[in-house]
Amino acid sequence: MDNAIRATGKRKCAIASVVVKSGSGRRIVNGSNLLDYLKSETLQVDVEQPLEILQKSAEFDVTVKVIGGGLSGQAGAIRLGIARALSLMSEDYRKALRKAGFLTRDSRVVERKKYGQPGARKRFQFSKR
Repeated sequence: MDNAIRATGKRKCAIASVVVKSGSGRRIVNGSNLLDYLKSETLQVDVEQPLEILQKSAEFDVTVKVIGGGLSGQAGAIRLGIARALSLMSEDYRKALRKAGFLTRDSRVVERKKYGQPGARKRFQFSKR
């Protein structure tokens, strides 16, 4: 398990390239610490979930390069990338991550705005007269 495992995660418009290797539990995102990059505690917990499920949080170092989207999409992409990398390490990990739903890509994206209306679904107020 000394070898680094690479995986890619995507969410909305964000793409995360993740490298997971055995280590002391360091989390680096775009050259800075995870806690500094994702200021929201909710997003930090979201990213850590695959490791917490396996109870291996302190055993792996995670290095991430993420581009595109906002912080929420980036956090989702990082989580999927970590889960995919861990699933490549062991079949037992894969089963646990699949059961928890971390290996499924969230395919929801923003619906496009339609012409003649202010948004994707919103309509201008109807006037009968």
